[in-house]
Amino acid sequence: MSLKNEKMADYKFLADMYKNGYFPNHLVDKGKEILIRLCKQMEDKAPSNLEELYQLTHAATEEFNDLAEEFEENDSEIETAARDCIGVDIENISISYGFEADIEELIAPRDW
Repeated sequence: MSLKNEKMADYKFLADMYKNGYFPNHLVDKGKEILIRLCKQMEDKAPSNLEELYQLTHAATEEFNDLAEEFEENDSEIETAARDCIGVDIENISISYGFEADIEELIAPRDW
């Protein structure tokens, strides 16, 4: 799945999580898929305002909430390092698509 946005097409999603053996790569891959889907959604139907952007990022955050259970089942968890990595990536996605948004609001429904 290629992205039209050049910054995101070359972006290394969840790079810090891949570097850390605590996070199983097959689960980090699922997280990366969530972020790429978020980019595709933004490309397919560009949000026209922050409210629409937050709807998309909140849905992606909910997917990470669901994925957190799988991390726990694999003796890992979405903890501080992962939370920061995911949050920064979602913030970078919003910036790359032309938005300046509060990182905490982008991932507001997180329970990790």
